[in-house]
Order: sequence, then structure tokens, then C-alpha cells
Amino acid sequence: MAKDSLRPDWTQHGAAWAEQDAIFDAIFAPATRALVEAADLTGSVLDVGCGGGTLLEAAVAAGTDAVGVDISPAMVDAANRRVPGARAVVADAQTADLRGLIGDRGFDRIVSRFGVMFFDRPVEAFENIRRAAVPDGRLAFICWQEGSSNRIFSLGTKTLVSALDEPPERPAPGTPGPLAFDDRDYLRSILDGSGWSEISIDPFTFESDYSTPDGAGGRTDGVEERLAVILATSSGQLVSDRVRGTLGEAGWAELLDRVRADLRANLVDGAVKHPNHCWLVTAAA
Repeated sequence: MAKDSLRPDWTQHGAAWAEQDAIFDAIFAPATRALVEAADLTGSVLDVGCGGGTLLEAAVAAGTDAVGVDISPAMVDAANRRVPGARAVVADAQTADLRGLIGDRGFDRIVSRFGVMFFDRPVEAFENIRRAAVPDGRLAFICWQEGSSNRIFSLGTKTLVSALDEPPERPAPGTPGPLAFDDRDYLRSILDGSGWSEISIDPFTFESDYSTPDGAGGRTDGVEERLAVILATSSGQLVSDRVRGTLGEAGWAELLDRVRADLRANLVDGAVKHPNHCWLVTAAA
């Protein structure tokens, strides 16, 4: 098998992510709280890469007029079911008439939780996003720092990916994908180049805990929850697509048991946990 990238294709892989939205909400909860606070939600809100509707739900709770865009139809469907008081549409934020989604009056706040790192032409994309803001509008988003410092990309996943004939190539710096904005200077150049001002890019670290209530007064160890997350990601789905048929169901089950063993060998205080290192970004239109 030729070396390949595991870059997400949200139009294809969004459904599995949406199915695990409750787990993603739990493990990203500290990031969501920090982003909502930084955004100071008010007036009208645009959520770029809205996923299953987490930020839309927060925006509606804050009394705003909320609209979300995502390229994944499955995620948009999930967001509309979850937050009937908002509106989510299938659209590409790089090129869509975002301002037109709110009657051409513009958005007071534009937000994104891990949803703006996938643009093929990021300067043009952020220019398009800025045009959707009112003159004094604000942007707030959170994105990942360097991948080697973030176990969310490797914990258990390395074991799964080891089943491939050849490992995927490491993306070049700035390549669209989860780590496209890991370099702060590069990220600042994108926002500068697209006309944003008052740019703040601050490090933000939070912990993900995959354990959940077990129904008997305790909590699970989070192994099955982490495995569900791995299999919902583009990496997990692509590995499944490429090797499951070759391995057969027994071989696939054995591979998943190896992933479970890897996770159990790395428990922290009896649960699957890891820190996450991100950038919390704000800017003015």
C-alpha cells in the first residue's frame, strides 16, 4: 500500500463523528467553556464547522440568533436535531456567501471549535469569514498545537494504524488538517493576511477524561469510550476501510483488543486521560 495521508474527509466521515458527539462533548467540555467565555456571545453568531451543534446550543442559551455551517451533511442533520432554535446548513466556509445566511446584516460573533484548520486556501477562507462579520464583529476559535505534544492523536491510534502496510506520511507544515495551525507565527500570518486585527493567540491546555458513569455509582475506565472516539475519527475509519476485510472479523477483533490493551497500559488514576495543548484565538473584523 502506498503511503498516504489520513487527512479527514468530513463529507465522508462526519456521520461516525456525529454518532459519538456525546463523548466528544465530554472530552472537549473545558475547551468549549473557554471558547464561549472568550467569544462573549451576543447578537448574532456564526459557528464555522459547527459539527453536532455544541456551540450552537451555547449560543442559543445565550439568547443569540445562531447559524452554523459545516461541509458534513450528517453533522448538519445532527446539529439541527439537537438545536432546533438555531439553523445549521451544509456550506463550505471558504467560498459560501456566509453573510447572506443572516439577511446580509452580518454576524456579531464568529466562532469555531476545532473547525477552521481544514481550508485549502486559508487566507482566502478567513477573508470570506471576515466579510460575514459586522464592522465591529469578533472572531474566536480554538485549534490544536503541535501533534507530538497531544496524545489525542496517538493514544491507541498508533496501535491501530500499525496494521497498515505502510504508515501514513506526516503532513507538511501548514497542510490542511487538524494540525494546520500548530505554528503560532504561521497562524498569525494567515489572520494578518486576511485582514483581521487585534489578534490574540494564547496557549490553552485542558484535560480530556474519557471515563463515564457506570450505573453502579462508579465510573468506567474510559477504554471503550476512547476506542469509540478512535474508530469515529478519519484515521480509525480509514484503517477499518483498508485492513478489516484483509484481516477478517477475527483479525479485526484481535487488533481492537491490542488497542484496548495499549489504552489500559496507559491509564491515569484508573482512567483514560490526557492533556491537550491548543491555541485560543480571538480577533476583530
